[in-house]
Amino acid sequence: MSSEVLVVGGGLGGVAAALAALRRGRRVLLTEEYAWLGGQLTSQAVPPDEHPWVESFGVTASYRALRDGIREHYRRWYPLTPAARAQSHLNPGAGWVSKLCHEPRVAAAVIDAMLAPYESGGALRVLRGYRPVAADVDGDRITAVTLRHIDIGAELTATAPYILDATEAGDLLPLAGVEYVTGFEARSETGEPSAPEAAQPANWQGLSWCFALDHVDGDHTIDRPAAYARWRDYQPDCWPDKMLSLRWPEPRTLEPVTGAFVPNPGDDPLDVVADQSRVASGPNLWTFRRIAARDLFTPGAYASDITLVNWPQMDYFVRPVIDVPEDDARLAYAESRELSLSLLYWLQTEAPRPDGGTGFPGLRLRGDVVGTADGFAQAPYLRESRRIRARTTVVEQDLSLAVRGDRGAVSYPDSIGVGMYRIDLHPTTDGDTYLDVGACPFEIPLGALIPQRTVNLLAAAKNIGTTHITNGCYRLHPVEWNVGEAAGALAAYCLDNATTPAAVHADAGLLDDFRAGLAREGVELAWPRITGY
Repeated sequence: MSSEVLVVGGGLGGVAAALAALRRGRRVLLTEEYAWLGGQLTSQAVPPDEHPWVESFGVTASYRALRDGIREHYRRWYPLTPAARAQSHLNPGAGWVSKLCHEPRVAAAVIDAMLAPYESGGALRVLRGYRPVAADVDGDRITAVTLRHIDIGAELTATAPYILDATEAGDLLPLAGVEYVTGFEARSETGEPSAPEAAQPANWQGLSWCFALDHVDGDHTIDRPAAYARWRDYQPDCWPDKMLSLRWPEPRTLEPVTGAFVPNPGDDPLDVVADQSRVASGPNLWTFRRIAARDLFTPGAYASDITLVNWPQMDYFVRPVIDVPEDDARLAYAESRELSLSLLYWLQTEAPRPDGGTGFPGLRLRGDVVGTADGFAQAPYLRESRRIRARTTVVEQDLSLAVRGDRGAVSYPDSIGVGMYRIDLHPTTDGDTYLDVGACPFEIPLGALIPQRTVNLLAAAKNIGTTHITNGCYRLHPVEWNVGEAAGALAAYCLDNATTPAAVHADAGLLDDFRAGLAREGVELAWPRITGY
């Protein structure tokens, strides 16, 4: 099966890459392991983490079109109240984590709609249910990728002049022998003030297996999980209490905090201001990642709010899942689900209630909004990927607010986009606690997408040339989209001009021409003067 651009992985980066190449007239083959395209936004069920200026600037035009499409989907098909419908910046869930908290299935529908004209026209083919299992290599070039269907085991071979790795864990890199980094780099290598003295390649951020809940009449308590006793009594060294409690370390200060959990609190969803630069999280776990606020819809349309559970209590960091034996990875994923399931059972049976009682048996899994029968997301949320040995590696001192201060982040001459988020690292498999420190609004260097050696592979997701530390702010939704968009545009540009990514990066004329094309397509290449947080 041949195409001009092969995009392996249909997360946000993969979708953006495909759209960028398609807009430039190229034929694209896009593959995805799970039923929904969109990765962390859809199959992993993570509402978008975004910077506070997202409604005005700091994202690409195509990412803004995705956000606009989600809002339009609600206005067209959902029974919003007149006050909600009048909101230009509608936040359907009125969650605190984002200015656009919404049901994952809505984003999946909008992404499919964005790609539909190209599928109908024959320029795009999407293969769902396929993962890469092998790659053929000739010197410094990947010549083919073998894909296997996850259910029936059928294999096919895909070829293209340019191959983009947009998988969640950088799965093509080991298959094709592309040099990459894992875990924590040593300070002697990166010069990062927060890095350890020695490299820790098996030290990964924890993953999370998310799920959706509402709270209605009746007893919806699940069967007691087989491993519940283990997780109920589990207390990591970096935790102030048992994981299954309402106490956890505040990520920015590491001081113990006591949270609240109150389903359907009766708050005014139009009063919620989602701005993580001002408030790190909402006062109530229920509203933090709420994806449907029932009072934004006509009376009776929703019996309850719907919240997306992605909270500190379910971060799984017992063992890594990448570059380990297959049996170990399966065990880790199973334990991650056990932890999430145990959190749900604890909420239903033992969590403290405001009235002094315990347990919320009315909590009900909502698999319909995440596209599964069991209520859990289709895929685990992986915060960290393998990362290419790139022509440019973004390091902490390039963007740390403590290091850069009023100077702002380093400005790259090869910038192909922008992003902003704090350096936000979750607890790790080696026992590190949170690292959550300020950052400056930053740029994305083209060199971070280009491997040092392999000539026709581009990184198009969280696998770019960041470090363990800077991945903490480059892994978010709009940045991953921007990375993928630039990768897809670069592949098309190289085909149009009979050149290579390395040549574009090295030649000032080609680089300026490529960047000018991105700007015409609505990619912001630099920030206005803004202070980080």
